[in-house]
Amino acid sequence: MFLRLAHQHRQFVQDLVMNLQALAIVLERRGYPASCYTCGDQMNSASFMVSLGNNHLIRFLVSDYGITWTEMRDDRELMKLEGAEAINQLQELANLVKQSAPAYASAKALAKKS
Repeated sequence: MFLRLAHQHRQFVQDLVMNLQALAIVLERRGYPASCYTCGDQMNSASFMVSLGNNHLIRFLVSDYGITWTEMRDDRELMKLEGAEAINQLQELANLVKQSAPAYASAKALAKKS
């Protein structure tokens, strides 16, 4: 049973790392400085960062040891969440990106027509 749980946890972390990489790419395309660094090719940990402007920075760390969301403004920590709460906050960020997608796509389509 424990070996199965360990395998499932590794899969979960790898899926989370892949999604962080995709989110960083989408944010970069939207004009937000974002990055997602991984250690090695096994994708068992990642450091995701995005700057939302006005010295507002979000850092999301994931590894076999845990998951954390840290939000900072002017080099001061505003909020630090761990585990499921950190993932929920990450989902909120992803939802904001999704909500801005139609406006971005229509603006891009208008630019092509001009």
